[in-house]
Amino acid sequence: MKAMWGSLSGCGGLLGRPPALAILWTGPSTLPAEIAELTLEHLTLVLVSMAIAIAVAVPAGILITRRAAWRPWVLGFANVMQTIPSLALFGFLIPVPLIGGIGKRTAIVALVLYALLPILRNTLVGILGVDSAVRESAVAMGMTGSQLLWRVEMPLAARTILAGIRVATVTTIGTATIAAAIGGGGLGVFIFRGIASVDTAQILAGAVPAACIALAADAALGLLERRWRN
Repeated sequence: MKAMWGSLSGCGGLLGRPPALAILWTGPSTLPAEIAELTLEHLTLVLVSMAIAIAVAVPAGILITRRAAWRPWVLGFANVMQTIPSLALFGFLIPVPLIGGIGKRTAIVALVLYALLPILRNTLVGILGVDSAVRESAVAMGMTGSQLLWRVEMPLAARTILAGIRVATVTTIGTATIAAAIGGGGLGVFIFRGIASVDTAQILAGAVPAACIALAADAALGLLERRWRN
């Protein structure tokens, strides 16, 4: 239990001082194991959702750089998904055949839909932002369209794309807490349980680890982005 308290205190000392939070480490002995289990569930939701979102949004972003007529439709769809309230989107997906229902599958689909816009938009902006003179030089050297994309445009657009992935990842970590509302698990279980029982300690048991994960992911992707820039 002391080890769990130490790990939670490491998040900027958030749990190190306020006495009101002491219940997090003086509570039932099963709490650390439950925090660890739900944190793993939360990470799984985020990693699977982000892997799918990247696999969908990056190719789609590349495609609409070549098909200008498709841009309003593809970006419009991603924008609509982003504007739907998160809890409502989770609810809308439950009755949808194949992808709906109660559980992790529906939660992952919803998280993927939310993560599409920043990755898609940054992929488009990054590739279209490549200097036209650079493209012309590559074509003059005899590069094919595929070579131009992978040897010139993608390396130059990588920082912008990575920035979109960074934003989508941090947002997904927070949104994933709502997955508990439809049986998706994750740290939101603590939050919803705490709200239902008016128990601040339960809410913090879910919110603090989620915040720590978001901060760690943002720092790691920010470091990767800076190294890429150098």
